[in-house]
Amino acid sequence: MPLTFDDLLARARRLPRDGRRAVLGVAGSPGAGKSTLAGHLVRELNGGGEPWVAQVPMDGFHLADAELDRLGRRDRKGAPDTFDAAGYAALLDRLRAEPDGETVYAPGFERELEQPIAGAVPVPPSVRLVVTEGNYLLLETGAWARVRARLDEVWFCGPAEPERVRRLVARHERFGKSPAQAAAWALGPDQRNADLVAATRHRADLVVPEGVVPGPPPGDPGPAPSAPA
Repeated sequence: MPLTFDDLLARARRLPRDGRRAVLGVAGSPGAGKSTLAGHLVRELNGGGEPWVAQVPMDGFHLADAELDRLGRRDRKGAPDTFDAAGYAALLDRLRAEPDGETVYAPGFERELEQPIAGAVPVPPSVRLVVTEGNYLLLETGAWARVRARLDEVWFCGPAEPERVRRLVARHERFGKSPAQAAAWALGPDQRNADLVAATRHRADLVVPEGVVPGPPPGDPGPAPSAPA
């Protein structure tokens, strides 16, 4: 039987066990639909009751532009070494440890500023499942190698490559690039990152194919591009 979104919801519901908080990772290349899948999971699982699922983006660990300028890496913003991977792994540890009665605050990412925002995502004690999405959850190099062991499962978004690239170009255009600039970035720096991420697909617990996840909700522009505008 083909995989359905209801199958994904049922699988996610089973992750928290014995009262312990679980962390689900959603990985994939730029434009694969990670944030869309994570957002739909959180909305559907929470329903109208007390929230028990929270979404924590890896993108909150982007290095600020000022630091990227200092390091000489701003022209490839979105590459693995333009994130605080060790800080991300440390946050996952804290989320799993469930500090007694404490709300854990995670950084978010501001689309308009294209900058990380500290303390933007609250994870209260009532949360039993954290859904975290990002490109490099399955990477085995540097501090990224610490991430996989801190995730109960990782699902890999695997749309057809032409569709992924089409989404990515459209996203860059939506956030201010000309069609030529958008295509150049999607097929240049973004593609190098996409190739790196695609090579980690075999480490995922589940591959989510195209067509399983609903589209973005009405009025939602989708996730911001990781490249500078």
